[in-house]
Amino acid sequence: MKERLLGKSLEELKGIVKQLGMPGFTAGQIVSWIYDKKVRSIDEMTNLSARNRALLSENYEVGVSDPVESMRSVDGTVKYLFCTPEGNYIESVYIPDDDRATLCVSSQVGCKMNCLFCMTGKQGFSGNLTAADILNQLHSLPERDTLTNVVFMGQGEPFDNLDNVLRATEILTADYGWKWSPKRITVSSVGLRKGLERFLNESDCHLAISLHCPIPSQRAQLMPAEKAFSIKDIVEVLRKYDFTHQRRLSFEYIVFGGLNDSLVYAKELVKLLRGLECRVNLIRFHQIPNVDLKNTDPENMIKFRDYMTQHGIFTTIRASRGEDIYAACGLLSTAKQQGIEI
Repeated sequence: MKERLLGKSLEELKGIVKQLGMPGFTAGQIVSWIYDKKVRSIDEMTNLSARNRALLSENYEVGVSDPVESMRSVDGTVKYLFCTPEGNYIESVYIPDDDRATLCVSSQVGCKMNCLFCMTGKQGFSGNLTAADILNQLHSLPERDTLTNVVFMGQGEPFDNLDNVLRATEILTADYGWKWSPKRITVSSVGLRKGLERFLNESDCHLAISLHCPIPSQRAQLMPAEKAFSIKDIVEVLRKYDFTHQRRLSFEYIVFGGLNDSLVYAKELVKLLRGLECRVNLIRFHQIPNVDLKNTDPENMIKFRDYMTQHGIFTTIRASRGEDIYAACGLLSTAKQQGIEI
């Protein structure tokens, strides 16, 4: 199998062309073809000599692969299924919304976190995605040129694959890469401590923490990672950083009926986050098989939001999208892996 050029940094490409005996400036040409012109083959790199294209093609390929399936919602949301070179399936979701278009990307095949409400966790963990796997979800997207934002909220725990996530976000924001502002990228995590601190120190992208319950003992029932990475400890780490300028901090809160949707939880959430520059996103639960959790009434979400806002924490209710197309993360790839007809 040939090595992919997609996902390589400029420095890595300089090392490759040096090893192959090509002129140093060839690395700049290659990186421009991949990330600026977004070519799909080495043969398209026409300002490289025929000899150098042939030399490069012996061991390398651009490494772009199209989605193998897609499902389109009545609201315009599109879920794409990709197959990795190893034969695993991952999902991305394209979400158009007026003048915005967001792509939700995956960072792992499966996930170790095993959150009760997440279908991806039911798959177990099969491996990390490479930077090329992550970037391919954008690079090969039919709606690629309409994208305004990317969120790492798909399959997997980004901080459990931080090297590849940081490599991908570097290429998305670098002058030699996609040239995006870090403000267009949000990375979500349950809050792995070591990864959290490293991300905050090495990246300027927005951060979203999967919270879902402010009471540790109950959060642990929903999210086993709470036992190792307490939400109270996570918040204390976050208090050491400045979120009053460019970078935004948000907390994701799926609202479950009869579980975490009363004002008792809103009050605990206010106590937990008081004094922290942040926002809270309330999210409707997308039902998954064999899990005894249910959605809450819209009125409860409104009361919850209003209480939070009245007590100084900017809170929104995220619009639910794609409920008619296996909207919950992991459903489409699980069906594909198990050979279930959709």
